[in-house]
Amino acid sequence: MEVNGGFALNVTDPSGAGEVRRRVGALAQVLGFGETDAGRAALAATEAATNLAKHAHGGGVVIVRPCGRGPARGVELLTVDRGPGIPSVADALRDGFSTAGSPGTGLGALSRLSDEFELFSQAGQGTVLMSRVWAADPGPADVEVSVGAVSVAKPGEPVCGDAWSSAHGPSRCVLVCADGLGHGPDAATASIGAVRVFDEHWEDGPERLLERMHSALRPTRGAAVSVAEIDLEARTVRYAGVGNIAATLWAPGETRSLVSHNGIVGHEMRKVQLFEYPLPPRGLFVMHSDGVSTRWQLEKYPGLALRDPAVIAAVLYRDFCRGRDDATVVVAREIQPS
Repeated sequence: MEVNGGFALNVTDPSGAGEVRRRVGALAQVLGFGETDAGRAALAATEAATNLAKHAHGGGVVIVRPCGRGPARGVELLTVDRGPGIPSVADALRDGFSTAGSPGTGLGALSRLSDEFELFSQAGQGTVLMSRVWAADPGPADVEVSVGAVSVAKPGEPVCGDAWSSAHGPSRCVLVCADGLGHGPDAATASIGAVRVFDEHWEDGPERLLERMHSALRPTRGAAVSVAEIDLEARTVRYAGVGNIAATLWAPGETRSLVSHNGIVGHEMRKVQLFEYPLPPRGLFVMHSDGVSTRWQLEKYPGLALRDPAVIAAVLYRDFCRGRDDATVVVAREIQPS
């Protein structure tokens, strides 16, 4: 299935690694990777998918999407499983360590192949692995808010009816999440249409963006859409939503749900209202479509809130995806000075 320019594949046995490798290699070529970096991305994909099939007890899903940082382009790969978990991540990354009778070089090799690598695992709950490979050195982050996301189609559908995007300015990050009515290609047409408006006019602010989307989506079946503007100077989140996109500001000891109004952008948008919330220190902003339950609690995942936003999004997708609709989770966090 396609997912925001990438794909998601269920991998249940080692033979599935070949298809993941082939498709990652093709994506790397589309992104303009040189031969060496394309090969590195394909090999990292093979190691990750093979590890998933061997250790996850039933396999899991591999989610791949293109990513960017300034002029640099990369491939982000996530493996998500509900397997037994890894008792010691440090041991698992050490060459020669194995629990499956293999040479034990998979995770160690994968971490070295990757330009960015993270592993989050809990005993009895499963593992999320993230690997990013860049076509060129992206250098230090030129943005002040880190954004990660997972967006996966309803099982059996060829495309995801959800879409998301982000844009950055000085001390500012703007995010959108759109859920086309229903699912499948017609839903995708609506959500992609909303994101296209966002990408062209993201500096307009949440209210004006929703008004533009309402006009643009009239020929479609419409969508639920939410737009958030994180302002680091003002220490606020400005938010406007129409429909059933859920948004939450989370910080240690504090969880706040953001307000959206009923309606369908493109058809029945009776009211657009901007709400402003204080941005808490060490906070996370989480936004997701209704294919994901709102019952998540980050406190139940020790250490997860400190991980890459893509890893956080993948864990929430794994444990709270309803399984009968498209599912998108977008996570944003202020980058703290090192």
